[in-house]
Amino acid sequence: MSILIENVEKHFGTYQALDNINLEVKDGSLIALLGPSGSGKSTLLRVIAGLESADSGRIYIDGEHATNLDVRRRNIGFVFQHYALFKHLTIRQNIAFGLEIRKSPKNETKARVEELLDLVQLQGLGDRYPSQLSGGQRQRVALARALAVKPQVLLLDEPFGALDAKVRKELRSWLRRLHDEFHVTSVFVTHDQEEAMEVADDIVIMNQGRIEQIGSPAAVYDNPSSSFVMSFIGPVNVLSRNTKLFKDGHANGGDLFIRPHDIEVLTNENGTAIPATVDRVIHLGWEVQVELLLEDRQLLTAHFGREKFDALNLQPGQSVFVKPKFTKVFGDSLAEPVAEPVAEPVA
Repeated sequence: MSILIENVEKHFGTYQALDNINLEVKDGSLIALLGPSGSGKSTLLRVIAGLESADSGRIYIDGEHATNLDVRRRNIGFVFQHYALFKHLTIRQNIAFGLEIRKSPKNETKARVEELLDLVQLQGLGDRYPSQLSGGQRQRVALARALAVKPQVLLLDEPFGALDAKVRKELRSWLRRLHDEFHVTSVFVTHDQEEAMEVADDIVIMNQGRIEQIGSPAAVYDNPSSSFVMSFIGPVNVLSRNTKLFKDGHANGGDLFIRPHDIEVLTNENGTAIPATVDRVIHLGWEVQVELLLEDRQLLTAHFGREKFDALNLQPGQSVFVKPKFTKVFGDSLAEPVAEPVAEPVA
């Protein structure tokens, strides 16, 4: 089922939570609403669900005008960050709750519950209570309960935010596989960039109640539309326009943005790189982060695979030479980015 949002605005008193939001979610897609706290992503999700009403604008679900449609008639499944399970009910009873409210036949309800227990890999745990499960298992129960009524749309609000990093990574991989099997149109809110890039077909990046950019994970990472997007999606170095890495010492009125993996480090001068000093080496397992101090005291962070780092054998205090392989410059008005060719340093 598709979702179409047209010119939606929402205020809480004098605070504008949503500012002229326009968004289309295609049938069967999985999109992420990504942004910092206060960007409006959870408010937008609640407006789609009917848990909040828009001040203006229109919402269509599968072509039906749903702006003023009661939440119970939207056929939407909602998964919250903190599970919201009924503590006094067993896992089976929690999953069956929505079906029983709709007065589904008992045999159909029982079959659906067993099907979902198998789907979320909780076979044999149906008679336990939420307190007897781990956090990851409880979130799977919450998802099964949302799917029980066969919703047209599945909405997830920071579904893995309360879990530890290892469980969170396992569950988001599981959610992606689940979606690929069932293709329920899904929208999930997250502030975790890695989570959005791993799970979503498309990412909607929000900031101060507005949509900054919509695109695939690769598109928003490789071709950010503004300095905010580039700074929010993945690590980035932001250097002053006066740095020597700029041609002629300036950059069309904007700062220089460089991804850490786009930094080339040389142990010998080649005439095109500039001097730097290794300030700190941080081992991150499969990757090594190196902090470099430029002559103008600006700090530059570079990322290397283990093989490349071992070949360079960098040590704190070592003198090296650095050169960006690719940079972007944004104007003060956050205009379209300009890809800057790598320039030879100014003498």
